Amino acid sequence: MDKDAGSMERIFNYGAGAIVTKSIGLNPREGYPNPTVVELEFGILNAMGLPNPSIEKFGDEIKKLKKFNIPIIGSIFGSNSKEFTELAKKMETFGVTAIELNMSCPHAKGYGLEIGSDPKLVKEITYNVKESTSIPVFVKISPNLPSVTEIAKSAESGNADGIVAINTVKAMKIDLDLKIPVLSNKVGGYSGKAIKPIGVRCVYEISQNVDIPVIGVGGITTGEDALEYIMAGASAIQIGSGIYYRGLDIFKKICDELEIWMKDHGHKNLSELIGVAHI
Repeated sequence: MDKDAGSMERIFNYGAGAIVTKSIGLNPREGYPNPTVVELEFGILNAMGLPNPSIEKFGDEIKKLKKFNIPIIGSIFGSNSKEFTELAKKMETFGVTAIELNMSCPHAKGYGLEIGSDPKLVKEITYNVKESTSIPVFVKISPNLPSVTEIAKSAESGNADGIVAINTVKAMKIDLDLKIPVLSNKVGGYSGKAIKPIGVRCVYEISQNVDIPVIGVGGITTGEDALEYIMAGASAIQIGSGIYYRGLDIFKKICDELEIWMKDHGHKNLSELIGVAHI
């Protein structure tokens, strides 16, 4: 996941099948003051505050990538249905392949969980975006919900083309010497290896309750991690913090590991493994 043309092209050249941008809003945002990121024993805690250059300036980055024929999924965030719709229209105009509606940031007040935890609002926003665009629309949901399936079904009823699960887990770190939260925003989103079991569980539950594809996200660093998500019901996966753990060539490494596992276990097509763990 990234937001400038150079880094997106570089990641694609390392073997990614598509690129998901950082979430973009209508207006520029500086994000929260430092510290915004802290590495923990089993993952990464961050509260960036959705920093971005604005949708108008971001269009220039997307246009630079057109000549490379790179599939781009434009991630957007907004405070209401009107903003999401306007952003989606602009993303489509810029030439993205699909749109991801980020309704699940755990630390951006007014843009994240306040929206993504309301089934009616999720359905309304998804429906309005779908009505105003002609490209696939995915809804990224949070694990910080009483029922991930309820929100996923709301997105599906709004005509979403797919569900992205999950976003980061709401978390905190305390500095024992200073006796205060480490992050300037106090609360952040936890990502990395530690959240994989949560992501797998969410994908498992969601894929049993919707008829649209599910994209698995969270703590994927190896081919075996990817297989867990696929067997849980994911049709595709996203990799974010895995780049931190294994470098930019993680995409090729995971593809190689998947190929070896499938050959060793007598499978020829990855699609035949989607949801096989459902019992």
